[in-house]
Amino acid sequence: MSGYFITFEGGEGTGKTTQISLLAQHLGRKGYDVIITREPGGTAGAEAIRYILLSGSVAQYGPFIETFLFTAARADHVSEIIKPSLQSGKIVLCDRFIDSTRVYQGLDNKVDAHIFSILEHIGMKGIKPDLTFLLDIPAKLGMERVNLRRKKIEKIDYFEKASLALQEQRRQAFLELAKHEPHRFQVIDGTCSVEVIADQIKDICHQALLAFP
Repeated sequence: MSGYFITFEGGEGTGKTTQISLLAQHLGRKGYDVIITREPGGTAGAEAIRYILLSGSVAQYGPFIETFLFTAARADHVSEIIKPSLQSGKIVLCDRFIDSTRVYQGLDNKVDAHIFSILEHIGMKGIKPDLTFLLDIPAKLGMERVNLRRKKIEKIDYFEKASLALQEQRRQAFLELAKHEPHRFQVIDGTCSVEVIADQIKDICHQALLAFP
């Protein structure tokens, strides 16, 4: 692959979307060919699955069905968007990827580890992020941001409705993943200003791209 795959991870209200947009603008000005995408989503089929998942209507069928739908969405997303973009030399910026599934659906081993591993393999199709930014903030602050956004757009999705305790568990699970893959993860203090975070991400990204063969 001649392209470069960057994912953004973190709990609710961490500011991933804002930072992805800022990085894309910056890289575009530097002459890079950049594509922004998200999970679940990115393709027509995956966006349809996203609507179902974020509505919460799948929750009644259990974590396996939820994980299976995420896998189906990811498989389509990778095949139709991510892999072709990387093959054409683009930088792909993705709002959430496999790490979110590992945290949101894999927390507390809700799905058998062997089955989870198989589904992960099916969904990723051999594609792994080259660099992952983990925007880390206390769950309490994240939910305060979510609630503020809710007042503006009057909409909150299924995963944002989780208890504060569960949100903090997810945060710790993300941090644990980062500890196990320090070569891929860059943990960013999400409590800093938007500008400070953006500058940190730009610097790390440039260093990574310079070292990329």
